[in-house]
Amino acid sequence: MTINVLMTVPTGPGVGLTSVSVGLVRALEQQGLKASFFKPVAQPQPGDKGPDKSTAMVAQGSSLTPAEPIPLHEAERFLYNDNIDELMEEIVGRFQASVEPDSTVIVEGLAQIAGHPYATRLNKAIARTLDAGLVLVTAPNNMRVNELEHHVEIAAGSYGGIKADDVIGCILNKTTPGSLGVKSYGDLFAQRGIFKRNFSLLGQIPSADELTFPRVKDVADFLGANIVNAGEMETRRVQSYTLCARGVENVLEALKPGVLVFTPGDRTDVIMATAIAALNDIKIAALVVTGGYQPSEALMSLCGKAMAKGLPVLSVNSNSWETVINMQSFNQEIPLDDKERVSMVKEHIARCIDHEWINSFALNQEERKLSPPAFRFRLIELARSLNKRIVLPEGEEIRTIQAASICAERGIARCTLLGNEKEILRTAQNNGIELSHGVEILDPASILERYVAPMVELRKSRGLTEIVAREQLEDNVVLGTMMLQTGDVDGLVSGAVHTTANTIRPALQLIKTSPDASLVSSVFFMCLPDQVLVYGDCAINPDPNAEQLAEIAIQSADSASAFGITPKVAMISYSTGGSGTGNDVDKVREATKIAQELRPDLLIDGPLQYDAAIMEKVAKQKAPNSKVAGKATVFVFPDLNTGNTTYKAVQRSADVVSIGPMLQGIRKPVNDLSRGALVDDIVYTIAITAIQAGNIKS
Repeated sequence: MTINVLMTVPTGPGVGLTSVSVGLVRALEQQGLKASFFKPVAQPQPGDKGPDKSTAMVAQGSSLTPAEPIPLHEAERFLYNDNIDELMEEIVGRFQASVEPDSTVIVEGLAQIAGHPYATRLNKAIARTLDAGLVLVTAPNNMRVNELEHHVEIAAGSYGGIKADDVIGCILNKTTPGSLGVKSYGDLFAQRGIFKRNFSLLGQIPSADELTFPRVKDVADFLGANIVNAGEMETRRVQSYTLCARGVENVLEALKPGVLVFTPGDRTDVIMATAIAALNDIKIAALVVTGGYQPSEALMSLCGKAMAKGLPVLSVNSNSWETVINMQSFNQEIPLDDKERVSMVKEHIARCIDHEWINSFALNQEERKLSPPAFRFRLIELARSLNKRIVLPEGEEIRTIQAASICAERGIARCTLLGNEKEILRTAQNNGIELSHGVEILDPASILERYVAPMVELRKSRGLTEIVAREQLEDNVVLGTMMLQTGDVDGLVSGAVHTTANTIRPALQLIKTSPDASLVSSVFFMCLPDQVLVYGDCAINPDPNAEQLAEIAIQSADSASAFGITPKVAMISYSTGGSGTGNDVDKVREATKIAQELRPDLLIDGPLQYDAAIMEKVAKQKAPNSKVAGKATVFVFPDLNTGNTTYKAVQRSADVVSIGPMLQGIRKPVNDLSRGALVDDIVYTIAITAIQAGNIKS
């Protein structure tokens, strides 16, 4: 068993040691490397209950199940009795039970917090015991370059100094551009002697305000508030707060997206103004009425429409001033049930770690399993390298606007929103969404005319006239499809408010299938805890015949390869091998034969039952000679009923994230969204569409 061990240790208090540690695990997972995590000793914060926070954060969205750390009181007992060797034995036992063979292990050291003077001493002993390379974590805290250099060198001195073989380098956390007197933290390499061959700058993690925004629910719990109207308190986040005790005309500027409004409960005018702002689609975080006042039923009825739009209203007994002062002690740490924020922190930190350094820990590159984090990371990186232009016909829809903003910020694609510019900008402003120059807004009325003639030419065999073409182009999906057909954009994503038919029909009429395809099909990327699988076809073809099913299998295999998944194709049926009979099994058996003959380079086997395709133990019993059974990565279902039911059953029962459907066989990339799509779903679909555009052979 080969294991690389990296231990994160702080250079001082408040450096964000836990966030960096869990982010390092995600960085390893993104690169497809086998990762493990271990926290030797728990350090709970006052009021913490339940499992260790670091361990629980690592386990969220991952297949890892790290061992629980030694309780702090037990570790202190060993130290006070001068039994540090016995403590190390206990730590080694838990370490060996926690790590996977051939993995890179991130060990989180003890943070430097009040009342724990032994942290550095214990970190040294743990690192020596586990033979760990040391990664210093520091936060510049407005230090100048020379101050930072001395700070890191002094901290490294506790572990043998920056020249020691096991002191690898430093990660700068919570950085602010310009705070060290340099334009870029990379300039530290050129300017200072601290970062040398054996001691490197391993990551620069900028501060990000959005990672600190708590949910309204968290604030309500902290204040012990009574819930007058729950609204969207589970999802709305607090970006700032304001005390409104003056006349309404003096508080209007404070009513912004994300603001938590405190006002005395008898200030009916402020309550009404906040409700009016909510009715104008300004996503105020919440309204908190103070002083123990309860808004009257008449007032609540008058503000009913604002409440229906999701405005949370809370009530507290303390007065406004006491409540605001109390907020100063609000704990900004991430609650474990805030999965969205935990994921955001992981992804943010992982993006900022030196990827070359992470890849240096590859032990068996060829055996890397494409985990969900690795798959999502690959999607984003591939899309960024292509710089494609994607049209979004549902440009006035809030999730679509937010996704376009994220894509611009991260350089995933250049998004074009179709819709009324004033309406789009108003929606963005009211929801605190920043639309940079990377997002283009086009008013459909201003561009419609240029696509009339090309559309008439395309459909002249169908007798399309200019009048009818102009009428059809008033549908933004049709207009976006014509933009794609004429090469003005590289791909199209729609479906957040339109049906699948609305998205696909124009593409089939105007763009048509690829030269080598006779049908359009679809795949879902199913993000299981430890692996990404491909399911096809779960959205398009109701009952394909054997030839069509073979084509779907080949399309799905090629799609898997395009996204870094080694295709091992299982043709799914209710029977494995030759054990069953019937028209449905015969169809799958014939489709398997056709696909194998058309593409002998692919691993395709069938018919296989689902359990035989995915479980090695079952495969050994039912299909012992199959190279696919038990190892399948692409699952091709015999009909839409089976495919759609299976993907939804797996998605819902196993809490699996599914990305798709991604359409296959169309000459240019068009992709459909679920009408319940989340913002992240739209972002990843845009990335997939950009990658498909890059794979088109000109």
